[in-house]
Amino acid sequence: MKHHDSEEDDRAQGTPLREWADEEIVMISALEHYSYCPRQCALIHLEQIFQENVFTLRGRHGHERADLPSTTAERGVRVERGLPLWSERYGLNGKADVVEFPPGGLPPVPVEYKHGGIRRGKAGRHEAIQLCAQALCLEEMFGVTVPAGAIYSLSARRRQTVPFTEALREEAIAIIASVRRMLQRGGGPGRLPEAVNDARCPNCSLIDACMPATVVAARAARLKAALFVPILLERL
Repeated sequence: MKHHDSEEDDRAQGTPLREWADEEIVMISALEHYSYCPRQCALIHLEQIFQENVFTLRGRHGHERADLPSTTAERGVRVERGLPLWSERYGLNGKADVVEFPPGGLPPVPVEYKHGGIRRGKAGRHEAIQLCAQALCLEEMFGVTVPAGAIYSLSARRRQTVPFTEALREEAIAIIASVRRMLQRGGGPGRLPEAVNDARCPNCSLIDACMPATVVAARAARLKAALFVPILLERL
């Protein structure tokens, strides 16, 4: 990993460089999973469970070209595909779909490819957090400030600019810490985040492994039973 040459750089970034144990390293892809659903993130990154459905197959097909490492020049812009990313400051590791390096010393632009349409509001926040983490890595690797990235919709053939605001950066850093705590706790019974069984679940490829309806129903039954536990009064 690339180290900064001065302590002043570290202070300017606000968070010092440090050594991370292997189990503390957070995969950049885990951030979008955790933002969308902590339980989904735990099943993938702790339990090593991943199942395909039509949505994951479409996404994987859309990433095939971007995932192949290559360097090309497009309209004067150097384009790196499948670029490895890391951050010693935040303990991150992963890979960018695409990073564009504009001419004239302008900062690099991370680009995330998505199969679905352009998502706005809360739905697009999960992708923006992952993209912001890529920017944190690029800033450390190249010693520059990365003000914005982009999400490219393969189905809509449209590109949406994502500004890396202070609020988005803080949210990304907070989620990095949350994922790390989850990894440090480890998996196993009673350690996974609770199932929620809401509108996100039907389209999730892990619904059979997660069993949200069953888990939530069992939890509700336990709570209901607890309401009727008789209270033994002390004898007078």
